[in-house]
Parts: sequence; C-alpha cells; structure tokens
Amino acid sequence: MNCNRRRFLEVAALGGGLMGNGKLTSAFLIPRMGEDFSQVPGVVVSHSPASTGIYLGSPSLAILPDGRYCATGDEFGPRSTEATSAVMRVFISGDRGQTWERLPNVKPAFWSTLFVHRKALYLIGSTNSVDSRLFVRKSSDWGKSWSTPTGPENGLLRPDVLVRTGTGNITLCQGRLWFGSAFDVLGPHEWGTASRFFVMSAPLKADLLKDSSWTYSTPIVSNPSFLQGGFHGWVEGTITTGPTGLPVALYRVDYHELPEKALVARASRDGTILGFDPLKDFINFPGGCKKFIVRYDRVSKLYWSLSNWVPKRHADFNVERTRNTLAMISSPDLYHWTIRTVVLHHPDVHFHAFQYVDFQFDGNDMIALSRTAYDDGLGGAHSQHDANFITFHRFRNFRDLTPKDAPDGLVDEILQGNSEAFKGG
Repeated sequence: MNCNRRRFLEVAALGGGLMGNGKLTSAFLIPRMGEDFSQVPGVVVSHSPASTGIYLGSPSLAILPDGRYCATGDEFGPRSTEATSAVMRVFISGDRGQTWERLPNVKPAFWSTLFVHRKALYLIGSTNSVDSRLFVRKSSDWGKSWSTPTGPENGLLRPDVLVRTGTGNITLCQGRLWFGSAFDVLGPHEWGTASRFFVMSAPLKADLLKDSSWTYSTPIVSNPSFLQGGFHGWVEGTITTGPTGLPVALYRVDYHELPEKALVARASRDGTILGFDPLKDFINFPGGCKKFIVRYDRVSKLYWSLSNWVPKRHADFNVERTRNTLAMISSPDLYHWTIRTVVLHHPDVHFHAFQYVDFQFDGNDMIALSRTAYDDGLGGAHSQHDANFITFHRFRNFRDLTPKDAPDGLVDEILQGNSEAFKGG
C-alpha cells in the first residue's frame, strides 16, 4: 500500500490506535505523507481519509466494570459495505481514553449501541443500511469476540420484519432493560416519514439473545400536519427514566426552523404502549434537528445531553447540517432545556462537525465520543456530514461549567438562545 497516498494505515488485524493532538503511537500506525492531526480536538480514536470514500459514524461509548472504556463506530459512504454487510470498528482504552487499541471489526453491524449488562458487553443494532435486520450480540471477553446472530434463539430479533436502529442508549427502569431507537419501515423508504419508532424492553434477568425475551411496543407514526406542517419526520431516539419513574423516549425531529424541536414520548410500565400528545410533547430542544443522547445524572438530579445547537451567527445555514457547535445542555424535567455551555466549536459549518455524540458520566467528568469532521492534512472531511474521524473527549467538572467557559465569544448567544428556547416552551 502506498503510504504517500494514504494518511495512515492501521496495521495488524487486531491492532491500530493513536493519541490525540497529532501524537502517533508508532507501535500501531504507519504515518501517511501529509498527515496532520495537530489541530484535531480531543483524542483521535479512528480516522478514514475522505479519499477512501469510507466515512465514520455512529459512535457508541461504554465504561467496562474494570474501568476500561470501549468505543465503536461504523463505516458508511460510497465505498463502504453499509448497504450489504456493514462494518463496525471496535476500540478499547485502558488509560481513561488517552490511547486506544483496535480490536477485531464486527460484521455485519450498523447504527449499533454498546451497553454493559450482567457482566458482559452487548451490542444492539442493524445488519446494514438498506435491507436490515435487528440484532443483539454478546461479548463475554469485552469486545474481542462476539456472538453471531442467525435466528430468534441467538440474537436475530423479529427476523421476518425489516427493522433498523439508530445508535441510541439503554436505560434500566421498572425492572426491565429498555432501548428506544428502533423502527420499522412501511411503504417507500422516505427519510424520516416512513419510520415507525417503537421501544423494546426485556426483564433484567432474561436471555437478551432470545427474541421471546423482548417486548415491542406499539409504534408511533408520522403525520405531515404536525408542527403546523413543518414536520418532516423523526429519526433517531434516546431513552431514559422520566421524573415519574416510567421510561421516556425523546426523538430527533426533522424540523428546519429555530428553535429546534424534539419529541417526548412515554412508554407504559409493561412496555406494550408508546404514545405522545402532539399538542404538548413537541418541545423546544437546542439541536433537536440532529441526533442526541439524553442521560440522567443522580448527582445533579438533572438530565443532560450534548447537542448541535445553532448559534445566531449560523442561523441562516441549513439547520439540519449545522453541526459545528457542540453544546452541553441540561433539564430538570425533559421538557425545559438550558444551554450550560459550548464545549466544542469551529467557525466553519461546511466541513467541520462534532455530531452524533455519545457520552457517559465518569465521576465529576463527562466523557464523550464524537463523529468528527475536521482538518487532517489530506484535504479534510468530504463534508460536515461525511466525517473522517471518531474522537474522544473529556469535559472535566462538567456540572460546574457555565456560558463563560464557552469559546469564540459565544456567551451572549448562549444567553440569547436560552431566552428564546423558553418562549412558549
């Protein structure tokens, strides 16, 4: 392979890793001519130059029981195998995210979510981006090897139904494990509007590889009259335990006006019903037109998210593709959200992004994994959407951060954004 034409090569089938801020771990990487990671924020976990036609997405992050971190991200783009048998990259860190070792790929796996349950690592996701099936895989050796789903008794769920997922999260509630970012598709595969989202749940002690262990709720469906005709569908979902102790799912809403919207949907205690009130449950949510994850923090007693809020300076750009600003936001009740600060920002909206971010609480810190589009010395990302990096970030003492900690003079815009978000919210 010509290293002059490729930025770096992740050598060894089971290896590959690098440090942030341009520092390469030579044991794993062969540098490519012209490569330059020096300006990339955080720690680079994985990279794929735009010239390869393979882009990186769907970051998912888990903290293992022994304190190690596991991270995943899939491959998409014109030269990937996303439409047939998708590839997911797996990484492990034993030093709190400072360096990462590459583990064997998982295939097929797309739009997948990592979680730890009962002394094992699990993955729930789709087989590909087109004719996909829903699966659960189990790893008893923490990401080195995975079970192979072939039928309803060993991880292939609802095998006769076309089901896709978005990379989401798992919550434990009412003695059950819940996932809220799965959907089936009816009719033409139109983006967002053909998706019928449902939540799925299983008893905590159930065998998660058996389809019979899972309960699937009634789905929620789109209606073009929502939001006075401005509704264009919903996409990925996230799930948490709501203030009443019951599971609540929030969904990304394809609504191209400001302030952006999200949908709050509530599940029944037994997981058979998912519903919402279209007059009350579309909420103002900074960054709601792009994918986000919500998690509850027991210390602050608040719900938190990292989202692609749109500052006033970028209000004239495509709302759905404005992903160059990553805001840290919180809520006491899932309905009213406050921008706490901005943790990542680049002035360019066309080729820079910090998107699809997953995160975990790690003591006083928030750790995060981002699908990142950034300069790499090889021409940068194909676009803000077609990311060339997966990056890791640590936001220290996150509960204490304020608008004053935001970069690039964004303080006034944050305060203005908070004021506008609560108008009629």
